[in-house]
Amino acid sequence: MTIAGPTDREADPRPLRERITRAPVLAKPEAAAAALAEIPGTSGWRALVQTLVAALAEHSPFLWRLAAGDAARLEHLLDTGVGESRARILDETANAWRHAADAAALMRDLRRARAEHALLVALADLGGAWGLEAVIASLSAFADAAVGSAIRFLLKQAAETGRFNPPDPADPETGSGLAVLALGKHGAGELNYSSDIDIVLFYDPDAPVVGRADPPSFFVRLARDLVKLLQERTGDGYVFRVDLRLRPDPGSTAPAVALPTAFSYYETVGQNWERAAFIKARAIAGDIALGQHFLDELRPFIWRKYFDFATIADIHAMKRQIHAVRGHSEIAVAGHDIKLGRGGIREIEFFVQTQQLVFGGRRTTLRGRRTLDMLGALVEDGWITASARDDLTAAYIFLRTVEHRLQMVADEQTQRLPIDPQSLESFARFCGFATLADFSAELTRHALVVQEHYALLFEEGPELAAEAGSLVFTGTEDDPETMQTLQRLGFRDPARVAETVRGWHFGRRKAFTTARAREVLTEITPALLTALGRTAAPDAALAALDEAFGRIPAVVELLSILRSNDRLLALFADLLGSAPRLTDVVAQSPHVLDAVIDPMFFSAAVDSRTVGERVRSLVALPGDGQGAFEEFLDKARDAARQETFLTGARLISGIIPPERAGEAYAAIAESLVAVTLDKVREAFAAEHGAVPGARMVVLGFGRLGAREMTASSDLDLVSLYDFDPDRNRSDGVRPLDATVYHARLTQRLVSALTVPTRRGRLYEVDMRLRPSGSQGPVASQFRGFPDYYTSHAEIWEQMALTRARVIAGDESLAAEVSAGVRAILRRPRDRLALAKEVRDMRALIASEKGDADGWDMKLARGGLFDLEFIAQYLVLAHAADHAELVADVGTARVFDVAGSLGLLATEAAETLRAAYRLLSDVFQWQRLTVEGRFDPEKVSPAVVARIASAVGVPDARVLALHLGETREKVRGVFEALLGPI
Repeated sequence: MTIAGPTDREADPRPLRERITRAPVLAKPEAAAAALAEIPGTSGWRALVQTLVAALAEHSPFLWRLAAGDAARLEHLLDTGVGESRARILDETANAWRHAADAAALMRDLRRARAEHALLVALADLGGAWGLEAVIASLSAFADAAVGSAIRFLLKQAAETGRFNPPDPADPETGSGLAVLALGKHGAGELNYSSDIDIVLFYDPDAPVVGRADPPSFFVRLARDLVKLLQERTGDGYVFRVDLRLRPDPGSTAPAVALPTAFSYYETVGQNWERAAFIKARAIAGDIALGQHFLDELRPFIWRKYFDFATIADIHAMKRQIHAVRGHSEIAVAGHDIKLGRGGIREIEFFVQTQQLVFGGRRTTLRGRRTLDMLGALVEDGWITASARDDLTAAYIFLRTVEHRLQMVADEQTQRLPIDPQSLESFARFCGFATLADFSAELTRHALVVQEHYALLFEEGPELAAEAGSLVFTGTEDDPETMQTLQRLGFRDPARVAETVRGWHFGRRKAFTTARAREVLTEITPALLTALGRTAAPDAALAALDEAFGRIPAVVELLSILRSNDRLLALFADLLGSAPRLTDVVAQSPHVLDAVIDPMFFSAAVDSRTVGERVRSLVALPGDGQGAFEEFLDKARDAARQETFLTGARLISGIIPPERAGEAYAAIAESLVAVTLDKVREAFAAEHGAVPGARMVVLGFGRLGAREMTASSDLDLVSLYDFDPDRNRSDGVRPLDATVYHARLTQRLVSALTVPTRRGRLYEVDMRLRPSGSQGPVASQFRGFPDYYTSHAEIWEQMALTRARVIAGDESLAAEVSAGVRAILRRPRDRLALAKEVRDMRALIASEKGDADGWDMKLARGGLFDLEFIAQYLVLAHAADHAELVADVGTARVFDVAGSLGLLATEAAETLRAAYRLLSDVFQWQRLTVEGRFDPEKVSPAVVARIASAVGVPDARVLALHLGETREKVRGVFEALLGPI
């Protein structure tokens, strides 16, 4: 048998028992008859009526409890016209507030009315007296009456306690400032048998609230009291489950929202699915006129003035996130979701609502709330064929009727068919089918027809559903298939993922307050989540992305770039999981990703010449003058950001090892200092001229000098100059003494490197390693440089000089300075005294800064400071006899040379080399991934795991043990060479 809706005859005055024309199929007639006998007086009933009521005992524990629990009520419903009973129940419900002494009394009356109405609807539906349209209309009308009665009771109660002053106490809703709107199926008059009701409460900030409460707190409390009145389960059951989540951004707003706030939200960040929801919106309680006025004002948001083809891309993306599979001959009936599954109710509703959104702005006939009405309107307006209307109408009636049968079984809001064969076969009989095979064939036929029409809605465009399954984030509820897809993708907390993505669509992040941003987001979301799912910690990567979206100024640009290139998307997802610091760079400057597309990305060249050429091409600009100089400063910062990001991305991608990354960072800094010095000298000369014959160089100390920089290293710089004493003034329009000239030029250089522009800061610069430190002149004459280090420099200054090299300036002076530095380093020294001073220096640092943090690669006992001090000692102690020690300033190189010369035992040299590589690699990764102190308790576990993997150990625990053992070995070599600390 096919479930069909007979012609509704609500005006038929005959008793309901005379209108019964059908009944569910019984599997066990004897048992059903025995159950029926428990109800007095049933023996004289007509056979079909007996079968109908007996079927409740076999198929629906909920309905049987209602029928058998109050035989008089059942008898009365059967003896009365169904329209008359409906009208009575609705009237009693709507007016229950008038005579309810308190909330408990109202709750009791509403629940009993709901029970009687549920039984009436079930009898009329199952018995064939009502078709689908009469059923859903009655269910919706009862919801209107119950919500209205509860609202009126709460307003009356507030008036009686002096908290509310309605214009007319006998009609507390009119002029109340409260608008209650029904959305979804309730708003459309299409409510399910055991449905939640989707309502929103808006209020006028000038509502007549009196006493200590203000309108926001008053209406928020009213909303909560309303939910309690309707939803709380008592001995009499419940009235409705209330869902308030269709209000603007429910994750961050109160249960009742001010009308101006709501209007502003929809006008600015309202989404297409919210437009679809408001197609069905209807004022049902409170001040109806106020609610209708709000909907009238909202009309331009819902209905665009012209055919809304701009919305098609977003709607298309929404649709393609759901698998619309054509051509499948079978549907697994057991466990099938008739609402969300393939060929289900949602697809029919989507088919109608999307076309309403696109065309309804110009076609007022397409603005109706009811699905079946709009299928007819779409035919009349020429958008679909009559055949499509008929197919979808039949399917809609069938599926909605099956939905009601599912919910009648136990009064649950479910749309999923039973899984086990016995329960499924019993349910088929409840739907009126003789066999499960008949039911399955009818369900499959309708579902395939729906699929066919649904898939034809938009045929073009790539599939947006992830390979693992559907990803749907519209509305406020978690889609079951989406939860499963997210789990398959690797996310541990799918509900949080869904809430995060919905938050983006709600505009909770400033980046997504424009419609264009949300459209691009819809398109890329499946690919983005798939890429995040492939990272080591997908949930952490998503959280990092969410934080990045909170800061990003140009999300459309970023997402468009990522959408266009799968490799970029994979890299970006990797950065989110393991290098939040680089993620911030991308968030602020999406076009740094351009370099990753370039084939040169896979080149491992990090030498100063290659990097310098790239930097100069990036900062090159025509013209001169102040405007050109400021533009240069911006370009320099852009170049630094791009090249630094490129180096980090190469490290993350495994193209270069950490050691080469350190060289690359140093080459970038060296190139930028050199090009900045050229620009500064040019601009300075335009104002002050040049000192004839003068020369100037900049030395890099520390990690810059040793080519061991990290992503966050500052620059240790020293400026040296030389000039002819007989020509000691510049020749410009504003001449300066040579000493003053070079001091100011150096200050200009430092300012150009450090001043924040609209592109940010280039580097932090430290000049304290210059002769005499912070007490000395900012620029030093080279002629006094050797004498200072020979006669006046402290041991720490000599140690620092072992890592110094010229990085910019005049070549002739650079050669002299380099030779001078080598000569200073090769001066003979008392090794015992030197060892004591180095040892004391290390002890002083430990006492001042501590050495107990095992994750501080520099300061920890046996860490990088120990290693660098050993290398510096070896240079200062032995360079007089071994020039090879000053041929390269890198720490690892010193250990290699010292080992080959026998200055270190073979085992000690290998220990130091391996330790330096491990600690330096970890340090490089730490600085790449995290800003500031590295605290493993606060850093994402994915970041720590990535670092462990990068250095070849399985996890953070093993890494910590390995680091500890390595540092102990280093300290052992330190004390064997220099003496105990």
